[in-house]
Amino acid sequence: MNPESPEDILERPIPIDDDKAEHARLRIRRRLPGRRLDKYLHSRFPRLSRTAIQRLIKQGAITVNGETTKASYELSSGDVVDLILPPPEPREVVAEDIPLDIVYEDEHMLAINKDTGIICHPARGDQTGTIANALVFYANSLSQGEDPFRPGIVHRLDKNTTGIMLVAKTDEAHWRLSLQFERRTIQKNYIAVVHGNPHLDGDTIDAPIGIHPVVREKFAVMIRENKIDVAKNAVTYYEIGERYGDYALVKLFPKTGRTHQLRVHMSHIGHPIVGDTMYGGKVISEFDITGDGSVEPLFPHQALHAWQIKFKHPITELPMELEAPFPPPFKKLVTLLRSRTREDS
Repeated sequence: MNPESPEDILERPIPIDDDKAEHARLRIRRRLPGRRLDKYLHSRFPRLSRTAIQRLIKQGAITVNGETTKASYELSSGDVVDLILPPPEPREVVAEDIPLDIVYEDEHMLAINKDTGIICHPARGDQTGTIANALVFYANSLSQGEDPFRPGIVHRLDKNTTGIMLVAKTDEAHWRLSLQFERRTIQKNYIAVVHGNPHLDGDTIDAPIGIHPVVREKFAVMIRENKIDVAKNAVTYYEIGERYGDYALVKLFPKTGRTHQLRVHMSHIGHPIVGDTMYGGKVISEFDITGDGSVEPLFPHQALHAWQIKFKHPITELPMELEAPFPPPFKKLVTLLRSRTREDS
């Protein structure tokens, strides 16, 4: 049997049970130049894929000013959008009593300091031990999002990257936070310890990233001319915080949010993150730094911490600035490097 084409999928209506359907009405307060109806509704109802929204528009379950329209319709001031939506899929993530380090919380959102060694969400319903499982146990309500396995999760951190993560309790908070990420108005500040002594005190790394051509679990900087079809634009700004001779503490400000971006970019300029063996970093011990003490690794993963995030509260729109305390192994690493540097000077 031949697979369905995108056109076939759009022609197939989405079954809607009238007794369980969700009815919604949106009034557009101001014109949204260049904002297609399907894109706008996807941002407002992230639990529905854009394809699902296009199918609902095509079957007449979504109208503008009482009339059927096209997904490409450009919204104007005064438009009234009526929607008949299928009910949310039942939450399938299993609640687990996993401790969470809560940095901030109110009725709309919360922020956690993610620990190392834990992934953000399951890939399937029976997978456990993730941040999502912990959130389902902890919170009375979470946004649905577009993936039932990611309740409340607005953005992610790598398994072994620690630090600040924002979580939405309501769908409105979710789409408003997501819009800030989409528009790149959220400022994230990471701290890392890297190998070597970068020549510049600060610079911008503008290098597209794609899936590694050989190792599918990895990512790599691609040559734009030859790999434009598989590489995505990626930009990182860095500043040197402290220098320790053959190591450096760097502040990293990602302007885009590609998977493994900071790790790939620092490796690309010849200064991989300490402990990041996937991208050329080495695991180090107290003995490696001081010539004395334990030979056990300080930590067997990348020395990368999402320290600070600046954004507007999704509902009040007040400026927010949240910080996540550094994990003890990271603090010990920096303390040892500082001590060694003072002794050598």
